[in-house]
Amino acid sequence: MSTTQHIFLDKQHPAVWRALNGLGLKARDAADEAGIDRRTVELLNVRTSQLNGCAYCLDMHVRDAMNGGESLQRLAVLPAWRETSLFTDKERAALTLAEAITELPEHRILEHEEASAREYLSAEEFSAVSWLVITMNAFNRVSVVSHHPVTREQ
Repeated sequence: MSTTQHIFLDKQHPAVWRALNGLGLKARDAADEAGIDRRTVELLNVRTSQLNGCAYCLDMHVRDAMNGGESLQRLAVLPAWRETSLFTDKERAALTLAEAITELPEHRILEHEEASAREYLSAEEFSAVSWLVITMNAFNRVSVVSHHPVTREQ
């Protein structure tokens, strides 16, 4: 166990944290305006957090997803979503885009993944999903760098 005292970036610069939260709210508004349901938003939050290894955000967003009606089965297989038929075409497109934005593969692969997502997402949906994922990536990085703790449930 490290003896280094971690700096919580959100506490050290609360104005920057508030601005990031504001961006998160605007991204959620864009998703609402594009007709992206909350279950899909939480699937994107969970998958992005899985890819980034953010325990704090996973703890929060898995709980939010389940409170929003997401099934334990779909959450359990989310890392292998391409191997199941449990997700709709639109969810699969959004997950494809989320992974591409988070992993930033080489240009040729990124273009292929974006084109694949565009088969099922309108321009407005594509943009909203992109902003959701970009914002979640930022939240993940703040939590990972800050070492935000996951507290044990009572």
